Amino acid sequence: MKVAFKAPDFWWQAPSWQAAALSPLALTYGAVAARNLDKGRRAPLSVPVLCVGNPTVGGAGKTPTAMALARAAIALGRTPGFVTRGYRRKGSAILVVDGDRHTASQTGDEPLLLAKIAPTAVSADRRKAAERLIDEYGCDLIIMDDGFQSARLRTDYALLAVDARRGLGNWQVFPSGPLRAPLKTQLAHASAILMIGTGEAGAAVVSEAARSNHPVFRAHLLAENGQRFQGMPVLGFAGIGHPQKFTETLKACGARVEMTRAFPDHHAYRPQDLARLSQEAWKNGLQLVTTAKDAARLATGTEAARLFLAECEVLDVTLSFENAGAASAIVKETLANFHRRRFGA
Repeated sequence: MKVAFKAPDFWWQAPSWQAAALSPLALTYGAVAARNLDKGRRAPLSVPVLCVGNPTVGGAGKTPTAMALARAAIALGRTPGFVTRGYRRKGSAILVVDGDRHTASQTGDEPLLLAKIAPTAVSADRRKAAERLIDEYGCDLIIMDDGFQSARLRTDYALLAVDARRGLGNWQVFPSGPLRAPLKTQLAHASAILMIGTGEAGAAVVSEAARSNHPVFRAHLLAENGQRFQGMPVLGFAGIGHPQKFTETLKACGARVEMTRAFPDHHAYRPQDLARLSQEAWKNGLQLVTTAKDAARLATGTEAARLFLAECEVLDVTLSFENAGAASAIVKETLANFHRRRFGA
């Protein structure tokens, strides 16, 4: 059984004794990760590849970013397709997601959201997954949700998403900190940085991006159905990378957030979890509210999970770039880079 990982608190604090104690492991991990980025066998595809990753472990808004870029690509007349690993999914075969037939355990939770926008293939073999989308679904642009550090596909544009409130934490490499590889190496393979939200921690990342001549885009996660929560007394619960972001968004919608319950990212809700949440909400006269990602897991889970979801409201969010033309500009730059790579002009 896979256990959901929870990032330790010291990752998001000033360098500590815990980080120092783990530095030998971090040095080894960082060296391997850097070599993979520098020497990875990146398979070329016959269509442009746009990668949305993040430099740290945990969620930073990659999936909403990938969805926003796909919508921009569709508006430009392209036929995008998503490729993703499908975190914690059962099985290893390439699977093109069917939201009416597949469950979160078969695909992972985020692919179910992606598949609402464009054809989505899940597999650890991203090249074969992408080729299936190209051959069977006519996709002429592949968007990778994560996979930046795996170096499996040759990318034409790599956008690294950063949570402005958390930044890069203590700027240490895993397991001393949240970085997936040394920052200098990651930036060498990135095209641009996307700063999501607001926060002082993001300022240092912006400065580092400026020193390395990387463009910085800014965006915010906005509630699509926020008005319905105005004045509503709620118990908010979430199993995502940064549950506090969900709570902050609920408060920004005007919800009266009386209680919150945080679970690890991609948490598989157990019957006792659901019973406890339901009892707490009923006892305190609160409306249960969760995220679209959590709802995807519950909706394709057990009958008890589906019945529990019927008691819940779902907060839908979308990523909005501060510059309205940014998403289209990123897609166009991806296409231009591909053209230069393929045809040398």
